[in-house]
Amino acid sequence: MSGDTSQDSNRHSRARVACTAVRTVPGPSDHVVVVGAGLAGLATTLHLLGAGRRVTLLEREAHPGGRAGRLDTAGYRIDTGPTVLTMPDLLAEALGAVGETPADRLDLVRLDPAYRARFADGSVIDVHTDAEAMEAEVRAKAGPAEADGYRRLRAWLTRLYHAEMGRFIGGNFDSPLDLIGSADAIRDLARLAALRGFGRLGTQVGRFLHDDRLQRIFSFQSLYAGVSPQRALAAYAVISYMDTIAGVYFPRGGMRALPQALADAAAAAGAEVRYGTTVTGTERDAGRVTAVHTGCDERIAADAVVATPDLPVTYELLGRAPHRPLPLRWSPSAVVLHAGVRPGDTGGWPELAHHTISFGTAWEQTFDEIIRTGRLMSDPSLLVTRPTATDPSLAPAGRELLFVLAPCPNLDTAPLRWDAVGAAYRDEIVRVLERRGLDGLGDAIEVEHLVTPADWAAQGLAAGTPFSAAHTFAQTGPFRPGNLVRGLSNVVLAGCGTTPGVGLPTVLLSGKLAAQRITAAGARRSGAAQVTRTGQLPHIAAVTR
Repeated sequence: MSGDTSQDSNRHSRARVACTAVRTVPGPSDHVVVVGAGLAGLATTLHLLGAGRRVTLLEREAHPGGRAGRLDTAGYRIDTGPTVLTMPDLLAEALGAVGETPADRLDLVRLDPAYRARFADGSVIDVHTDAEAMEAEVRAKAGPAEADGYRRLRAWLTRLYHAEMGRFIGGNFDSPLDLIGSADAIRDLARLAALRGFGRLGTQVGRFLHDDRLQRIFSFQSLYAGVSPQRALAAYAVISYMDTIAGVYFPRGGMRALPQALADAAAAAGAEVRYGTTVTGTERDAGRVTAVHTGCDERIAADAVVATPDLPVTYELLGRAPHRPLPLRWSPSAVVLHAGVRPGDTGGWPELAHHTISFGTAWEQTFDEIIRTGRLMSDPSLLVTRPTATDPSLAPAGRELLFVLAPCPNLDTAPLRWDAVGAAYRDEIVRVLERRGLDGLGDAIEVEHLVTPADWAAQGLAAGTPFSAAHTFAQTGPFRPGNLVRGLSNVVLAGCGTTPGVGLPTVLLSGKLAAQRITAAGARRSGAAQVTRTGQLPHIAAVTR
């Protein structure tokens, strides 16, 4: 009888496999050309190398990183891209594909507090990822009822994360029907619904927390997905899980250390990594890309291609774009001021943590301005990053390095003339920070670099935004632009424009999913997250910065 049961179990298992198999690249895939050495391309390369493929990685810049760029000037080592690192397990997974660990190449520091939130009324709340420390902070700043609400919110965020990770974030999709294509899929969908994942983020956070300041801390992250907390699906609370529970890290040497570590590991594992090489076109035959062409008039033959540039650039290189009933909606953009400062008589600003969020009085109005009406924030909320708080070597002795991010409309929503507006808005940002306690900031700046939506557009980023396509319901999960290209059987996409979405962790995961399309490894989605070599669940959430 036990034998019959085993046979029945095997038949059921095979049935589940058949229902959940996803498309992979047919034909030979011995040599893969990866276009772009950003984090998505680097993760793809490592996972492909681990599966025994030969990889040629082509990057137009002189160094790896893509949007995680770098600028060195006057002794300041400036990171021009993401500043927030979470879910280092995904780094471990990519490096583990070639037998390495993050500790082999990186010195990661866990930040405490992960953030410091400063409010217009002068109050300050430090965001700790340790449950006891954060509960104590909430109790001290908002009272025992809110502390109890925080504990319940933390439990909900954790359950939500585990409900989403395996199927909805960590797997490839071929069709929206994949969501209901098996009993397991229907079960996972019902579990997410029972957790109110399809409600509104702001409303769900409000079930646990009534203090307006705490509501902001646990919902502002939806901005990076391109949606306000009032309109975002509660499922995007996984971003809050990432920031406030899983932990925020910083690599000594700056964020540039991440792509450099991945690139060095890829080269050590046998990848041909070529910098200063711009891909200008592709050669196609019988529904396959057979070669890529570079700006040096070179033809590089390929069995398969992984393309990681922003979607419009990729589609132009491939000579085809998918048909969508509605055009893509792009996320808001950002103005970023990189400032090297000599504190001098000000004595510096010790009230700044590594990451400090300076909230204005306005909240819903702010999202309305930058997402809907296309206006600059009338009462700005700003992210101020001070990497020298953790690694003083990023600036000359006695200096500080600041990164100030001001969300703003993208160029589709507000086609502003940033060549005229940029300098004035920079001055306004500095004045706002001075009014909020950073006395003497303007006079202390000795080196600066301003980035506006016009600069993002010049880099080839659609609508002048580094945050790519917004995570509206119609652009999420199986509705997001897919990582396969109809009509080209051996091309796979990776990066924040495709699945699973925007943010440093999800970009790393997109590389893994792209590699799986080629190697067929993990081609079947599971309702549970895979386990890493350490036996821990890999973490994932969509932010970045």
